[in-house]
Amino acid sequence: MAVSGVMNDIVSDEFLRDIWYFALPSDKLKVGQLLPMTFLNEPVVLGRLSNGVAFALRDICPHRGIPLSDGRLVGDEVECCYHGWRFDSSGTCICIPSLTDDQEMELSRIKINEYPLYESAGCIWIFVPSDFRIQTKTEIKSVIPSQFARPAMVEKLIFPCHIDHAVIGLMDPAHGPFVHQSWWWRSRKSIHKKSKKFGPSELGFSMLRHTPSSNSLAYKILGAEITTEISFKLPGIRMEHIEAGRNTLIGLTTVTPLTSNSTMIWHMVYWSVPYLSLVRPVLRPFLKRFLRQDRDIVKKQQRGLKHNPDLLLVNDSDVQAKWYFRLKKAYAESKQNKEAFINPIKATTLEWRS
Repeated sequence: MAVSGVMNDIVSDEFLRDIWYFALPSDKLKVGQLLPMTFLNEPVVLGRLSNGVAFALRDICPHRGIPLSDGRLVGDEVECCYHGWRFDSSGTCICIPSLTDDQEMELSRIKINEYPLYESAGCIWIFVPSDFRIQTKTEIKSVIPSQFARPAMVEKLIFPCHIDHAVIGLMDPAHGPFVHQSWWWRSRKSIHKKSKKFGPSELGFSMLRHTPSSNSLAYKILGAEITTEISFKLPGIRMEHIEAGRNTLIGLTTVTPLTSNSTMIWHMVYWSVPYLSLVRPVLRPFLKRFLRQDRDIVKKQQRGLKHNPDLLLVNDSDVQAKWYFRLKKAYAESKQNKEAFINPIKATTLEWRS
């Protein structure tokens, strides 16, 4: 029997915490800038100090509740625009201008929640804890090889949906011939049976290295001897690592929840293929169109989802969606029980038509 589950029982408004999310590309945050953002329904202000180090704080002044992002950076201190209170990059209050010389106050006891950041390969990642008083920060290492300092192409879109629908929509292997119909990609006439080997990987799973499908014409621009491996990692990181002879191309897609019904998608491409830089102006419109097709189908989906219908998951094409929910559940339980995360995914082969 192909039908294997009802998705309504799994999708939840709860977000994974105690985990690293993608925040933004490094070059989007300038020295001396305060940038307001929202992550997991939480207001956050990001900034970059004079030495180039990035930081992130809760975007609310503890005095009267105004966003700190409405203020400014004075040297390396965040100054609130309402009463001039100042905070260092760790969130500690260091100045209250209204205090007189004889009014003693222990300013160091006034703290704003600080979000740990990690920056590598032109990417800024943010750690969102479940409890700021007891941060059990997990380790993070760059998903991009050290040979790449920054992405060659970057695109951003906002999907009007919960992160769960954005993630499983992007990893869905069967929608391509219908959503991404293009002369350079696929068509309905090209649908055929596919068989791919999968295995567990760090906080997720991977479609093991293989030769790309014959109906994916876009790969052929890279030349011959092409192989690819596609991996998914919690909370919403999809990476395709393509090897074409001695050349490498990496497509990194990150899915970050802003609110319960708004999700930020960044797609970054890294390459070591010299001639691709020359045709970048030509490639960019194709990338934008591809991502917009995914966004537009999600927008249409929302008109149906507002009626809270039962949604069926079908083997084998929806197994990756099932794995995503299993991974989320296992990770949340490991943090709640303060136990090591055990990956529930087992090596297997999946088959579908697309």
